[in-house]
Formats: sequence, C-alpha cells, structure tokens
Amino acid sequence: MKKILMLMLSAILSANNIFAQAPGTESLFRQSGKIYVVISVIAVIFIGIVICLIRIDRKLSNLEKQNNS
Repeated sequence: MKKILMLMLSAILSANNIFAQAPGTESLFRQSGKIYVVISVIAVIFIGIVICLIRIDRKLSNLEKQNNS
C-alpha cells in the first residue's frame, strides 16, 4: 500500500511539468472565475474514483471472507 501511495504521489508531482501550459491561460481562468469550476470538477471526479475503489475493496473483502468460511 505504501508503494502505491508513493507511486501516485510521484506521478502527481511529475505531472506538473508535463501539463505545463502557456503563461496566459492560468490568469485567464483566474480572472474569469472558471478556475473554481475546473477545481471543483476535478475534485468531484477524484471523490467518485475514491468512493468506487472503497466499494470495490469492501466487496472483495466480503467475497474473501465468504470464500474462507
């Protein structure tokens, strides 16, 4: 689990350089207020993925318990 978290963290930190854009685009989003929309959409997607992973983990745990019994 620790290796997975470290891999995800390194991927997030390295993605900053990969997705670099022109200097004017971030100020455009900030001026028009759309940056909050972008951040909220990303947050909703991330929360949805986390909830799906938690549900899958619980289902797998239940199946493992039933299989061992």
